[in-house]
Amino acid sequence: MSAPENDNDPPRPGACPICGKPTVLAFRPFCSKRCADVDLQRWFTGRYAVPAVEEEDGPDEPEEGRT
Repeated sequence: MSAPENDNDPPRPGACPICGKPTVLAFRPFCSKRCADVDLQRWFTGRYAVPAVEEEDGPDEPEEGRT
């Protein structure tokens, strides 16, 4: 089995999201500790990020919880 062509391709069900090999129960959803560590390193370096939208408070809108 081959790895996803690029990081934007979703992994196949039951496949490691890093290399595309079948998952192993002990490291699920990865196939090995190495792939789990690669994923963790990507989070630590900021390659992965959860998008967030911060709302700007207008002058007429008080923040909740403030008096």
